[in-house]
Amino acid sequence: MHAAALLLVSAALCSATWALDNGEMRVPPMGWLAWERFRCDLDCEHDPKNCISENLFIDMADRLFEDGWRELGYVYVNIDDCWSSMKRDEKGRLQADPQRFPRGIRFLSRYMHARGLKLGLYGDMGTHTCGGYPGTTLDEIVLDAQTFADWEVDMFKFDGCYSNATVQEQGYPLMSKALNATGRPIAYSCSWPAYQGGLPPKVNYTQLGQLCNLWRNYGDIQDSWDSVLNIIEWFFENQDVLAPAAGPGKWNDPDMLIIGDFGLSMDQSRAQMALWAIMAAPLFMSNDLRTISSGARSILQNKMAIIINQDPLGIQGRRIIKEKIGIDVFWRPLSKNASALVFFSRRNDMPYRYQTSLGKLNYTTGSYEIHDVFAQKTTTLKDSTPFVVSVNPTGVVMWHVSAPAKWNRRPFHQGGGRRGSALGDGEGNAIPPVFL
Repeated sequence: MHAAALLLVSAALCSATWALDNGEMRVPPMGWLAWERFRCDLDCEHDPKNCISENLFIDMADRLFEDGWRELGYVYVNIDDCWSSMKRDEKGRLQADPQRFPRGIRFLSRYMHARGLKLGLYGDMGTHTCGGYPGTTLDEIVLDAQTFADWEVDMFKFDGCYSNATVQEQGYPLMSKALNATGRPIAYSCSWPAYQGGLPPKVNYTQLGQLCNLWRNYGDIQDSWDSVLNIIEWFFENQDVLAPAAGPGKWNDPDMLIIGDFGLSMDQSRAQMALWAIMAAPLFMSNDLRTISSGARSILQNKMAIIINQDPLGIQGRRIIKEKIGIDVFWRPLSKNASALVFFSRRNDMPYRYQTSLGKLNYTTGSYEIHDVFAQKTTTLKDSTPFVVSVNPTGVVMWHVSAPAKWNRRPFHQGGGRRGSALGDGEGNAIPPVFL
């Protein structure tokens, strides 16, 4: 097995008791979220199928329920900004827009629950939400938390527009306490670190793990490969800080899956799915499930990628090699002494044939069963056997590796990188005997 695994597992077990004690999200949450695809479309007169209204969320719930998504774990239907009325009610409570959500939020919660789904809702701790709707100021936190519980909401995302660092330092812990005090299990998503640069000393990840089930670390994803690549690079450049913070009940959130929208090729879509799985990231799709292509659906419904993402150990994976030739190798330890590998190409020219062996990737002596996640092929490979993977430009090859019992304790550099190149000394020599 892999050298760093024992240290990572030990750290994960030691930190498990510090996670937010609400019993929620012991594996990364999965579902659908409106924002990236549908934003704040309010034109229900001219765009009734796509505007932010109860009909949109009913449609997406029906697709999750009827098209095989729910059985794979995609159970959350998350409302983002622009759902509320511009005014609170006569008792000071938030209320849904009466034209676009005429039956209210509780109706939607119960619609979801009747289909084995869960409802997520959005709020903001500032004076206004990012879209200009009523926010939740410090003196309104307890009231709003109870309102969400009364509506039978299952997840609450707390944004940070129109606030400042001092207010956030008070408000995020207060909302955590208020949600727990309602007695209803409500998973809690904090945007706090994203507003403070995502890194220490401004961000205290130990504290976050005690307060929140997941948190946004970085800026919003956009429907483009450049956006996905920027997020990947930031998360893995800062993996020494971010990876130890994650675990059952407390997850780093690199933002939504945009697979099935307009900005990614199929190779790039597989890359996002693979790397979000390696990161133990929440899998919140933001797309139109009513019209999604079969290719995008097959990626998002890939059972092995989901199994890797949902591994109960909850250890966030790392980049172990970053080659100057534009190939990165990522690794994640999994339950039952298994692991996942991703070979990722940052190149833009042509498929690259990357040469290495499991031994050079620090696997111990033994014979391993290799399952190619997207090609859906299985083979057996010895640690000493050289192989080549052909990685498409901006694409990935992803493996599930079933491992021998013993771990190799050879040292790794800080940051997860192994000593020496995975290419060895003979990069230009004859092609090795195994080609995958």
